[in-house]
Amino acid sequence: MRPKLTDVAEKAGCSPTTVSRVINNYGYISQKTRDRVYAAMRELNYQPNTLARSLQGKRTKMIGVIMPSITNPFFAELVAAIEDKLESDGYKMLLCDAGQDSDKERRYLRMLEANQVDGIIAGSHNLGIEEYQLYGLPIVSFDRDLSDQVPIVTSDNYQGGCLATQALVDAGCGHVYFVGNPVKTGNPTSRRFDGYADTVAAAGLTVHTARSAFYESPAAKARELRELLTSGRKIDGVFCSDDLTAILLLKEARKLGIRVPEDLKIVGFDGTQLVQNYVPELATVVQPVPDLAGTLVKLLYERIADPEKKLAQNSYLLPVKLLRNQTV
Repeated sequence: MRPKLTDVAEKAGCSPTTVSRVINNYGYISQKTRDRVYAAMRELNYQPNTLARSLQGKRTKMIGVIMPSITNPFFAELVAAIEDKLESDGYKMLLCDAGQDSDKERRYLRMLEANQVDGIIAGSHNLGIEEYQLYGLPIVSFDRDLSDQVPIVTSDNYQGGCLATQALVDAGCGHVYFVGNPVKTGNPTSRRFDGYADTVAAAGLTVHTARSAFYESPAAKARELRELLTSGRKIDGVFCSDDLTAILLLKEARKLGIRVPEDLKIVGFDGTQLVQNYVPELATVVQPVPDLAGTLVKLLYERIADPEKKLAQNSYLLPVKLLRNQTV
């Protein structure tokens, strides 16, 4: 028998009204009480019954999409592909740009639930948001481990890291750097660094890293990249974890009179149409944006149709390809 809200209240030692307020984040509730309610919900595997309207055929034909930055070309193209697919199937999209703000993302989740969206595609970079495990909405994730009950769609980041690094090794590079975030986050994008590290080790080379955070401003990134290039270190190849960082590196190298690819070889990651059109010389690993969007939408439709159905698999890995251009 499925647990009810009153069961959670009894387990947490509070009233059903308090449990409802915690779930909907309404009014002041002490953190101690919130923690007790969340613990009771986890222990009882309680899911708020927000899907009753769907079971009655009362769907809104609206889908919530949460992304980290719609100004980033990759996420902009992914959102556009998702919207195209949804629109062709008669759905409308509510787009939420969560940025690097966990509280903002929580507010978006409450807004989407209040608007009774049929489901959510979540691709934000904020971690540790417990609400993803508590709301009873169908959810599909892009590139983020949200819950054991939420399927993940992602590119093969490990394969991409291997392809990019092997291209640099094959081109004769002996001092290959990884520019990105090498910190283990438990998310699929961390596998780009793993692919780099394993490929470098297999070639008998040393791992070198230079940190570059996703949310740093272009000016800050450019300054750090310039410092790297003028540090006196031996660097003849760089794998950047995204194309925008690779473009900044290419720009700073040219300012310093460093010849690319003669003195320095560069490979990026993402391979959006915008980058291919405007910086066609950049070698990059191409993510399959249309296939990613199609898989995300298809899985969400399946979750909406039967939210209780057991997942056949939790992770969907799509292949990437290397676009070998003039920077290698």
